[in-house]
Amino acid sequence: MRKLLLLITVVLVGLLFIARLFYLQVYDKKAYSIFEDNAIRTVYDYPKRGYVYDRNGILLVANQPSYDVMVIPREVEPLDTLEFCNLLKITKEDFKKTYEKAYHYSPRLPSVFVPQLSKRDYAVLQEKMRKFEGFYIQKRSLRDYQTSIGANVLGDIGEVNQRIIEKQPYYKMGDLIGKQGIELSYENVLRGVKGIKFIQKDRFNKNIGPYKDGKFDTLPQPGKDITITIDSELQKYGELLMTNKRGGIVAIDPENGEILALVTGPSYNPNLLVGRERNKNFSRLFLDTISKPTWDRGLQAQYPPGSPFKVINALIGLQEDVVDVDDKVTCRMGYYYGSRRLTGCHHHKSPVNMNDGIAQSCNAYFVNVYRRIIDKYDDAGRGMNIWADHARSFGLGNYLGYDLPVGQRGRIPDGDYYDRAYGDNRWGSTYIVSNAIGQGEVEATPIQLANMAAAIGNRGYYYTPHIIKAIEGDTIPSKYTTPNHTTIDKRHFEPVVQGMFDVYNKGTAATLRIPGIDICGKTGTAENFMKIDGVKTQLTDHSIFVAFAPKDNPKIAIAVFVENGYWGSRFAGRMASLMIEKYIKGEITRTDMEDWILTHSLENEYAKPYSGEPFKINGETTLQVVEKVKAPKNDDLNSSIRIEPNGNNN
Repeated sequence: MRKLLLLITVVLVGLLFIARLFYLQVYDKKAYSIFEDNAIRTVYDYPKRGYVYDRNGILLVANQPSYDVMVIPREVEPLDTLEFCNLLKITKEDFKKTYEKAYHYSPRLPSVFVPQLSKRDYAVLQEKMRKFEGFYIQKRSLRDYQTSIGANVLGDIGEVNQRIIEKQPYYKMGDLIGKQGIELSYENVLRGVKGIKFIQKDRFNKNIGPYKDGKFDTLPQPGKDITITIDSELQKYGELLMTNKRGGIVAIDPENGEILALVTGPSYNPNLLVGRERNKNFSRLFLDTISKPTWDRGLQAQYPPGSPFKVINALIGLQEDVVDVDDKVTCRMGYYYGSRRLTGCHHHKSPVNMNDGIAQSCNAYFVNVYRRIIDKYDDAGRGMNIWADHARSFGLGNYLGYDLPVGQRGRIPDGDYYDRAYGDNRWGSTYIVSNAIGQGEVEATPIQLANMAAAIGNRGYYYTPHIIKAIEGDTIPSKYTTPNHTTIDKRHFEPVVQGMFDVYNKGTAATLRIPGIDICGKTGTAENFMKIDGVKTQLTDHSIFVAFAPKDNPKIAIAVFVENGYWGSRFAGRMASLMIEKYIKGEITRTDMEDWILTHSLENEYAKPYSGEPFKINGETTLQVVEKVKAPKNDDLNSSIRIEPNGNNN
């Protein structure tokens, strides 16, 4: 019986081994991986990354050769580390740290040991690589920016981290990936597909040739070239105008939503983020928390839109049938609620109709219109929701859906917003009159304001702004070719367009006219507050301008926002007019205006509020405020005074 039991046990064990081997060889595809075979070395052949051209076919981004020193940790043999470090221009501490990181990633798989050698360093090192077992040189390409502009648009490429590798197994340690701008947005298009070569090794760990005569090797597939919508000459000019200023300029073609210029100031040369100095340069730029050159103000900065927002209230008022273009409002240097003045206003002829209200930027007129919209309904919350829906139909208060990787949604408050702030049914239109003039709780990004101008220029619709114009061998997504319609009837736009046209003819931008171009615009001045050392401090107002041109069938819509720029026509208005002329005419005839912008800096203004000993704001070291800065205004007096629940003016 014992012999029989032993025999049965041996047979069962044998059957289990046979079944397991059969499963591993026939069914389990993961049992053997060529990438894990110690006798085979995997070498990646990196493809050419796609080129980038501007809308006029000008090459903006190409490639340049680069050489990475790779390491396979388990194949490293004793070496003269001092000589090796001297050749690579690194320290022994760097050597140890990098080797340990590579070993932790994988002892068997290659990792980048030293990236992006120059041609000279590569030539010196190549002759001596035979002395350093486990290391080899791999050729790849880096970006070669053919321009010094548009860093925020073009972006850059950098090495992947472990988090990216875990989410996207295509990438291996040391691979490069788009980090910002279109390099990130269109990474899958630009990168191509890596090729792979498998090299057979003998028992002495020497390469003896392609594994199975290259049967499993693949060729790299080059990345696709793309054409972007940016006009590089207009972009260059916008960055020139923004010299020594902070803010954003966004220009859009209303006919198709193509972004013509996306300027942020200050900016930087994209070539700073190429090569072995990339990380150091990026850290220096990123840690500049004062001027913030890596922060795209055109997409990410949320500002009070100021008086340009008044045209939205005019359109909503017409749509809601609470105002007629000929209705007149008395302006007594501001808007009064009883004996209290809720908003100030500069001097102009009174009474004011819609055309005068837009052209002369009358606060009293638009507070009246705004209150009529909200008070049309018995419930202020409902009125506020209807108002918000109209405003959001212009792309305000959301991310717009453009194809760049950063942005902010801005803010269009609704009834729920104020219910949370004041309590249900405990507020009314008098609490929130600042929204009438683009102050209060309303916030917008420059790209949203440019898109708003495009929608008005088109008399009621816009195309989703986008940066891609063409992809080699492919088409752009349909969402960029499908119009988005506002909630305002087309018939209501003409009087508002005429009012914006009269801003240049007889209004707040009369001195900014460009011969031969019919421009419709709106100046704006937004109050600028900052909490410093726990004190709400008013700094110099922001300068804002939105416009489109020509008046009929516009070719360009633009928004300019200049931080601490005093008032709308002083900086932003001049810059918008020059950008429009540059795009439409291809040259500047108002050289007096251009000279003024190029010779006037705001650097002293940005330094003005700060002096003395450093102190902390939100954990950041800054400088002590020694004065409150209040600039004069000559085209918009947008004070944001409101009646609070306790009845006190604020």
